[in-house]
Amino acid sequence: MIHGVILKPLTAHADERGWLMELLRADEPVFRRFGQVYVTAVYPGVVKGWHMHRRQWDHFAVVRGTVKMVLYDRREDSPTRGEVLELFPGRQQPLLVAIPPLVVHGFKGVGTEEALVVNIPSEPYAASDPDEIRFDPHGKDVPYDWSRRDG
Repeated sequence: MIHGVILKPLTAHADERGWLMELLRADEPVFRRFGQVYVTAVYPGVVKGWHMHRRQWDHFAVVRGTVKMVLYDRREDSPTRGEVLELFPGRQQPLLVAIPPLVVHGFKGVGTEEALVVNIPSEPYAASDPDEIRFDPHGKDVPYDWSRRDG
């Protein structure tokens, strides 16, 4: 487990009308502060990443489909420097994944349907000064291969 990353299991409450799932509450320890909320779609086989933030925490939850979410700790002072964490949040594993600043992350759509990923970042996006550092998803900056592995 990468130092500072928080995994919060989520529970869907269902009845004959549908379902409801709380993602993040202001009264729980995983909450930092509110910046904005957005949803992004990722198609099967598509990689969105790599990126990291200098100040921002991300709080991701997959509300439709499944993704392969990968985190890489490149922080100089971290006890888990160099570790890679691979997760599969989605319908079978509902999770809120809280990612601290300077942890590189990305995700890939897996399965046969588009995945919808909600993020509740701690900071609002500022187009004039974005708090985002991007890396090539298939480059050498992160020691990870996005290829599917069977078995």
